[in-house]
Amino acid sequence: MKLTISKPAQRLLAALGLALCALAPAHGADPVKIGFLVKQAEEPWFQDEWRFADQAARENGFTLVKIGVPNGEKMLSAIDNLAAQKAQGFIICAPDVKLGSAVERAAKRQGLKVMSVDDQLVDGAGKPIASIPHMGISAYEIGKQVGQGLVEEMKARGWQPTEVGALRVAFDQLPTARERTQGALDAIKAAGFPLPNIVEAPQAKSDTESAFNAANIAFTKQAGFKHWIIFGMNDEAVLGAVRAAEGRGLRSESVVAIGIGGSKTALNEFAKPNPTGFYGTVLISPKRHGYETSVDIFKWITQNQQPPAVTLTSGMLMTRRNQADVRAKMGM
Repeated sequence: MKLTISKPAQRLLAALGLALCALAPAHGADPVKIGFLVKQAEEPWFQDEWRFADQAARENGFTLVKIGVPNGEKMLSAIDNLAAQKAQGFIICAPDVKLGSAVERAAKRQGLKVMSVDDQLVDGAGKPIASIPHMGISAYEIGKQVGQGLVEEMKARGWQPTEVGALRVAFDQLPTARERTQGALDAIKAAGFPLPNIVEAPQAKSDTESAFNAANIAFTKQAGFKHWIIFGMNDEAVLGAVRAAEGRGLRSESVVAIGIGGSKTALNEFAKPNPTGFYGTVLISPKRHGYETSVDIFKWITQNQQPPAVTLTSGMLMTRRNQADVRAKMGM
């Protein structure tokens, strides 16, 4: 017996077939895998970035590969490793921004999309690499926020500028760090702070121990000030200087230090029962830098939607007193 199907029924079955094909996963398509490479994996800021990148991976259904790249050799090895794992792209905060051309060449060779975060990659002439989208921090403006916060608190305490030293914990080989401390420096100068009272403390490396050592030397050379204001590239640098000040008997009543980052380092200081010289931090959002960059590169891979050439984020001054409100406003 021959089964006859009417034309309307045939059309309905054909439509259902097309719908089922559309819902079925594409055979042979690799799942999306994205690398997230950072220069100092042990630092709280990068740990937070990774945490929010993990959130983006869960919500969007891609695999995140987290790799620490403390030097150029490990960075290039990590890029090759990602390609071997069939990743389609990566986000990077390189150990040295001058490795930008090497990053660009490696990504092109392996057919990987790349986006930089935090520190913008530059070429051999020191110019930003326009072909690599970047999410960073408006370093100079955030530095100005630090300087303005220091001046306001100094005035609130009634300190005489002639009795105050300003310690700049400097790491000028990193452009972002230089811009941050320059912004703070310009802000205190604009407020009329006496220029001879500004003291340089250059770090050998960008960690707390190096900041501690640099500040110790500076305090030894300039022991005549009654009070100190302190600024540097991040929370860790400023905390190193605060610890050096404490070693010389300079406590919270004599020191106002403001960091940058709003990291666990800052929160741990605020949690102490008695205030320390670590007065505040300009909170910048690791969520944007971890979550948004991951989503941006995911869309670039899956929808061919290239991220903006440059995205700059801002911050808010957070102190022991207002930390809950500021964190809520920053979506944390």
